[in-house]
Amino acid sequence: MDPAGDRWGVPTWSWGQAPAHLLTRAQLRDRGLCPGGQPVAGQILWRSRRAARDGWTRAAYLYDVRLAKPRRPATPAQLRALAKALAARRTCPRCGRDAGYVLPQRIGACLTCADPWELGRA
Repeated sequence: MDPAGDRWGVPTWSWGQAPAHLLTRAQLRDRGLCPGGQPVAGQILWRSRRAARDGWTRAAYLYDVRLAKPRRPATPAQLRALAKALAARRTCPRCGRDAGYVLPQRIGACLTCADPWELGRA
């Protein structure tokens, strides 16, 4: 732990040791907030096998909830664009139907249109 920030340049805590007023972006988002341009107020460091290539250390940056701002709601145009993009991921290019699920990238078609060799069932 380095609450003064001498070693890493920003105050650093272990998992679960940070002050209650410092939250990650995900925690802010869950409360309907965003950092709002404020600088990083601290970080949490922990060891992870997933980050083995960079010394086994992962970081979560923390922001002061007292300086956070409300998130802006998505505009109707943004919501329409998102709906269109998600529909394109569900639409089979072979038969043109909405499959009701995101198409597997390795097959590139719905499971009805895919031949057995693509599915590995031959």
